[in-house]
Amino acid sequence: MKDTGFRIGRACIFALGLSALGSGAAQIDSQSAPRPAPLTTSFDRSAAASPAEATIVQPVHLSFAPEESVYGPPQPPTELEMVNEGGVNVDLTVRYMTDNVFRGIDRSEVGGAEDAPNLQFDGRIYFDLGNKKPHPFVGTFVNVYNSDPISRFQEIRPFFGADFTLRPLIFEAGYTTYIFPERDDDNTSEFYAKITIMDEALFRTEKPILRPYLLAVYDFDVYNGWYYEAGIEHIFEIEKTGLSIKLSGLVSYSNGIELFRGDGPKGSDNGFQRYEIGVMGRYSLNTLLNFSRRWGEWSLVGYGYYADNLDDNLKVDSQIWSGGGIEFRY
Repeated sequence: MKDTGFRIGRACIFALGLSALGSGAAQIDSQSAPRPAPLTTSFDRSAAASPAEATIVQPVHLSFAPEESVYGPPQPPTELEMVNEGGVNVDLTVRYMTDNVFRGIDRSEVGGAEDAPNLQFDGRIYFDLGNKKPHPFVGTFVNVYNSDPISRFQEIRPFFGADFTLRPLIFEAGYTTYIFPERDDDNTSEFYAKITIMDEALFRTEKPILRPYLLAVYDFDVYNGWYYEAGIEHIFEIEKTGLSIKLSGLVSYSNGIELFRGDGPKGSDNGFQRYEIGVMGRYSLNTLLNFSRRWGEWSLVGYGYYADNLDDNLKVDSQIWSGGGIEFRY
């Protein structure tokens, strides 16, 4: 019994010694090992011993380096894009002509010297409503003739209408009034219709070749008759010069228009009335003066025409007339 008790006592003393030894080693290790720095952020500075010891963690920014766009940088507008592309366009011509000839009749043969100047204003406002829609227009023609013994404003010709493109045809219809101040008996009005063939669409060419057209007019006011006209034109453009030349030709037919009745016992108002040929030159002032088309298209224009009769029984003033002026389009 004594040996047994002695052994138990020794075991207890040995266990207590190991326990004390382990506790001391743990204390020594905890004192000698460096302490990890407290985790702090820029938003949590309370754990630091002092402001100087605070650890500031900068936020991480995720970004991509700029890359070149596949669409390329925006480009300045081209010369063609700097013109008026709105729904309203203006076409105005101011010119001096040696005669005021209308459908083969010289209306300036009422006084003054031969080839006395006629100041003419020819303007039109055009409304572009987009594709597949008619495009209405309104305008007027004015002839000022200082040598006229009755009224220097010899003729005022307001008109309106619309055109519609259905390739390869262009349809146009309108109404025209002829006003002769101080000559009320000569005032009249008419309806007209015109068909133009876009031959560039038929022949698949870049530009028109002849652009043939047919015009039909009905005077319902004074003459109560029909007037027909068929014509062609071709434009030659001299590249990089701003110069273009248009050649034109037409023939006309009268059916009951008393204005075209010839003199003499065989005078008639039915039949082929006249043929007419002409040339018009246009020179771009934008090209000459090197200024942008965003301010409109300005051109110098020159004209030369000749008309003669096809039937001696119908009236035509056979002559040459010409002139020149300035044209503005916007």
